[in-house]
Amino acid sequence: MKSTPLGIRKWLAFILAGLVGQLAWAIENNYLNLYIFAASGDYGFIPVMTALSAVAATLTTLFIGALTDRLGKRKIFVSCGYIIWGISIILFAFLDPKSSVSIVAHSGFVAGTMIVLMDCIMTFFGSTANDAAFNAFVNDQTDETNRGKVDSVLATLPLFAMIAVTLVGGMLGIGNKESLPVHWDIFFYIFGGVTSLIGIICLFLLPQDKAIPKKEERYLKNIFYGFRPKVVKDNKELYLVLIAFMIFNIAIQCFMPYFMIYIQNVLNITGNNFTITLGIVLVGASLITIVVGAFMDKIGRSKVIFPALGFAFIGGIIMTFVNEQIGVIFGGIILMAGYLCSTAVLSSKTRDYIPEGRDGVFQGVRMVFVVLIPMVTGPYIGQGVSHINGKFYTDPDFGTVSIEPNKYIFLFTSIILLFVLIPLIFLVRKEKQHEATTE
Repeated sequence: MKSTPLGIRKWLAFILAGLVGQLAWAIENNYLNLYIFAASGDYGFIPVMTALSAVAATLTTLFIGALTDRLGKRKIFVSCGYIIWGISIILFAFLDPKSSVSIVAHSGFVAGTMIVLMDCIMTFFGSTANDAAFNAFVNDQTDETNRGKVDSVLATLPLFAMIAVTLVGGMLGIGNKESLPVHWDIFFYIFGGVTSLIGIICLFLLPQDKAIPKKEERYLKNIFYGFRPKVVKDNKELYLVLIAFMIFNIAIQCFMPYFMIYIQNVLNITGNNFTITLGIVLVGASLITIVVGAFMDKIGRSKVIFPALGFAFIGGIIMTFVNEQIGVIFGGIILMAGYLCSTAVLSSKTRDYIPEGRDGVFQGVRMVFVVLIPMVTGPYIGQGVSHINGKFYTDPDFGTVSIEPNKYIFLFTSIILLFVLIPLIFLVRKEKQHEATTE
């Protein structure tokens, strides 16, 4: 099947808007975990913040996604959402009680609570721009012949974003435990400013909307369209993909919120060593994903998903047993490459099976399966398994006591990944039945 050309403007729009969104999400999903620990001294805030952020993201996407369908407009939500998203990132600079610009009292609990609340506010604007509007916008602008390629590129953007954030963070001393609080304000100024700037650029760069307004349909009714039993029955393949995606992300969320903290605070890989380790892992995994993505549509995405899951499984096992820098680099590349390749396949298959004209509505459904349930359950599983031979940490500034994440977060990631095979096997069978019927 010949691939539909997208053109330079669309590719530039996808990459630029996708990358800046991932820069902001890299801060939200990874560096805020470091920040809230630095500001509060309590690991316990991490799963709470992750879960509440997922709830905020899902509710936002449900309501805003349906609204973009009703209005037939995505571009304005992407652009304005990014602008305000950037401003909300800047506001984090004022929430560290040890900072000279802080507006928070010297209390770990108050600081942690304020950061969690601000994260929910930030997530509202981020999900409006990225999860609801940008994802639907990509659906509108692509088709089955080029989505695998587009999604493989989009899947690498989180890691390229992490590379950029890690390099800037390293230059500001954030990779060194002893200097964590020192330059957080500059860190948030930089990435908040970049996010808002790209939002302004998107007003002129993004192509015109292709979505057709559905003003004749009731807004509140459309919000829950994707959860109707008849809709589920008529779109079995879509929901099988979403179930597989849900289990997969539960596995990933067992370790992902704690990944950077584990490398720094447990393995004591800090400073330049931390920046080098994370940089090599992210670049290596991204390159593998780009190569796989270039051939994904040609060889068939169903043939890619099982090897990709195998990579993620093996990477989790390796990470369970390594504690030196070279071992972390090797295991991390395999784990992250498997994660990214699997995400690319599952994302593109989700787009394929979304009913035509319902792109915005189904972004909320996708968020329930792909974000809400995994981010509410996965981090707590990770926290729970860390109690196996767990080591407690007492913060020297606030005296708070919490459990450190340990190697078993990776082992449980690999165990849960095995359950992804169940819905995928049913999906492959249905796809083969459909192909046979078509022939």
